[in-house]
Amino acid sequence: MVGLPRRHWMRLVAGSLLPMPLSVMAQTQGVRRRALAFPADFGSHPDTQTEWWYATGWLAPATPGERPAEPTHGFQLTFFRSRTEVAADHPSAFAAKQLVFVHVALTDLTERRQRHDQRIARTGFGRADSVVGDTRVHLGDWQLRRSGATTASRYDATVASPALGGTLALSMQTTQPLLLQGDAGYSRKGPGPAQASHYYSQPQLAVTATLTPNGPGQPARPLRGTAWLDHEWSDALLDRDAVGWDWIGINLADGSALTAFRLRRADGSALWAGGSWRAAGGAVRAFGPDEVRFTAQRVWASPATGGRYPVQWLVETPAGRWTVRALLDAQELDSRGSTGTVYWEGLSELLDAGRARVGLGYLEMTGYVGRLVL
Repeated sequence: MVGLPRRHWMRLVAGSLLPMPLSVMAQTQGVRRRALAFPADFGSHPDTQTEWWYATGWLAPATPGERPAEPTHGFQLTFFRSRTEVAADHPSAFAAKQLVFVHVALTDLTERRQRHDQRIARTGFGRADSVVGDTRVHLGDWQLRRSGATTASRYDATVASPALGGTLALSMQTTQPLLLQGDAGYSRKGPGPAQASHYYSQPQLAVTATLTPNGPGQPARPLRGTAWLDHEWSDALLDRDAVGWDWIGINLADGSALTAFRLRRADGSALWAGGSWRAAGGAVRAFGPDEVRFTAQRVWASPATGGRYPVQWLVETPAGRWTVRALLDAQELDSRGSTGTVYWEGLSELLDAGRARVGLGYLEMTGYVGRLVL
């Protein structure tokens, strides 16, 4: 559940980015519930307000014949598509009808630091696009593409950025069936009927990767690991009492997949919650809004923004009770250059009652540096 956290929508006028009011967005009635169909729903849904393809995972050196024991890197790559207030039938090819944003982050556990970058562009003219019918989205030379049968998807992604320190190339192959979140892919995000999305996940993706550092003579580093991919689209707005959310997507070592989230009020209490559990080879168990509890256990204060983020949580669900702990505290992303907000997104571990690691995945926290405004 990555959101599109921004303080205002944007429009491109004569090549400039100008603020756009939320008047039309405030009138949205939410997505109309329907059955998901593939491969079509792998692709873009330009008639909806907001959409994202979100890949996270852990990586370690690729040693032939051996399973990596410890992660050395975590990655996040998110492509956002946003419909603006410009009419779809506007005659000008320069009209910014759709925008594409990209966030990429690479956590290096050896160096104990996170690098990140961001981009924004309007679609068209070959600069940026998200294709209807299958996952093919790009902004410049940053891209994410799906190939293969609907039951055997392969996702390939490439991002090259001086801010990241080089080029990251990813190939992510499904090992399990699609996981439809919520009620068969229709996921409630609040007490109001309009606060919902269509949402599916691809957990337990087998990843091979290459990290090529900048500079001459720097050898490429082969890596491998496990990833998680979410695809979600919606017309929904946050409930007026929600300031942000906490979310986890965790691949367990035994092949299980855990999702849990909660939307928070200003006083820190839960306004809505949800998630799911699927054991390897099993059926999906969706969680109701009263079945998920997040309890903060340790807080990290960002020296850059002053945001105070719980980087260790006790998470309780019908499927179990675990500790989620960040593998690096400083995984805050300042995206004010694209989506207009600051949030925390980082590689974390899942611990059982005996404090043994049973899974790895990503924790996301929004609304800790000012209220999240969609």
